[in-house]
Amino acid sequence: APAVKLPAQQPDVAAPKFDPKTGQVQAGFAKSHEAFVAVAKKGEAQVVFLGDSITAGWNGHKALFEKEYGQYKAANFGIGGDQVQHVLWRVENGEFEGIKPKAVVLMIGTNNSGAADNSPEQVAAGIKAIISAIHQRSPNTKVLLLAIFPRGATEANNPGRAKNKVVNALLAKFDDGQKVRYLDIGAKFLTADGTLEKSVMPDLLHLNAVSYQIWADAIREPLAALVK
Repeated sequence: APAVKLPAQQPDVAAPKFDPKTGQVQAGFAKSHEAFVAVAKKGEAQVVFLGDSITAGWNGHKALFEKEYGQYKAANFGIGGDQVQHVLWRVENGEFEGIKPKAVVLMIGTNNSGAADNSPEQVAAGIKAIISAIHQRSPNTKVLLLAIFPRGATEANNPGRAKNKVVNALLAKFDDGQKVRYLDIGAKFLTADGTLEKSVMPDLLHLNAVSYQIWADAIREPLAALVK
């Protein structure tokens, strides 16, 4: 069957993820979302990781996640392929009903970098809307807003990395010294000249075990300070 033409989505307008083959809400997205809503209803998570496949990838490193975040009864609300508008939709549709986490670790936006009609300003506006949606539901939750991680070997030949850099500069302004802390740990994944190597991210986008440890080390103290 020919692919269904889906309506264009903007990063700052909440929307579920659709399956281009059927035009229906993507089954995996719906299933993950329902599971996260159930976790939220339990009301236990003190820390929530929120994002796309880079966040979801912690599920492949459960021992490290448990060692670092078990004390916070942390929940992983990452879904592979998610864009900003999808995370916004999830927050607005039950994933923060029942929980009042002390902190959220938020990183989203790299999957919007390839959409030509998604400007950096719109991507940043969508991320700001996610933070607002969290605070509407849980006013005292602190947000550790991570800069979008580097992608592609170098900035020169990678328009996605260059676009994300512009988004990150906008995100930095959301740090209010109180409920939102912006943190850019991107340099920790790069060589001195800014190259991203396959030993760190094998496909130059997704993290391996070494990189998840780098991530854990980099946010350990900032997260502990926010959860206090």
